[in-house]
This record gives sequence, C-alpha cells and structure tokens, in this order.
Amino acid sequence: MRDAPGLVVLEGEWVLPPDLSEIIRHLEATYPQEGCGVILRAGPRGSWRIRPLPNAYDRYHAADPVRFPRTSRTAYLFEPHEWLALNREADARGEQITCVFHSHVNGIADFSAEDRAQAMRAGQPLLPAVSYLVIAVVGGRAAEARLFRWVDGEFRDRLVTLSV
Repeated sequence: MRDAPGLVVLEGEWVLPPDLSEIIRHLEATYPQEGCGVILRAGPRGSWRIRPLPNAYDRYHAADPVRFPRTSRTAYLFEPHEWLALNREADARGEQITCVFHSHVNGIADFSAEDRAQAMRAGQPLLPAVSYLVIAVVGGRAAEARLFRWVDGEFRDRLVTLSV
C-alpha cells in the first residue's frame, strides 16, 4: 500500500493538497488511457476538493480525427458542457480551480508541447492562476509527478514527491 504523498509547498503559490491519493487512484484506474481532472479550493486557506473528470478525447477523435488526431492514450479533453458546469458549481460553492491534473501513460511527467499548446493562446496562459499537475503512470502505477505554473512569461516546473 502506498502512503499518501506529503504536502508540497515549493514557494508562494506552488502548493498542492496534503493528500494526492484520490488523484493517484483515479489516474491509475484510467490506465492505459490518460486520466484527468481538477483540484479546487475554497479560499486561500480553505478545504481542498479533488474532482476527477472523464476524458472525452476518444469521442471527439471518433467524430473528427483530423481536428482531434490523438486518442486518450496520448491526450485528454474535458467535455465542454461538463467544464462549464464545473465552473458554475465552483462559483456557487465559493471555490476556485487551482490545478488541472492529468496523466502521461508510460511516459514522463513533463508538460509536453501539446500540453503547452492547449494551455495557451497567443502566447498567454488561458488559466494564468491555475497550475498543472502531470503524473506519469507507468505500467498502471504512478511513477513521478511534476507541477507546472506560469511564472514570468513561461511555464516553470517543480518536482512533486510521491511517497511509496
């Protein structure tokens, strides 16, 4: 049994909830597809909430493989209606989305060129106050994690220790 990873406080806004086990369970359960979701928080010192989301990429790929050339093994996509509903729910609960998380299947915990392209438009982040947690899931087990955040005009990263 894996111990829950410890709190990651790297500096300033580089922070995650003290227990990432729900995220890890979700991402391991979706293997060999990429899993995804968000972390919400009720205020700067409020409670955390993990919200796994279904990866809708395969459905979009089946409908339009030119516009969506990948599959859920190498890409994730939030269902737009679910994303909108989640934002409304967060507003109603006084929460903010603080982090988007997803897995990389049998790869490394890197913010890939595709991840960066999806997180930006015209050289600017779509969600400037949101961090991105990428967890490599190798052979069905979380292997490494990195947290990415927009800082001084670029995405920078920090290692997230996963206790085993």
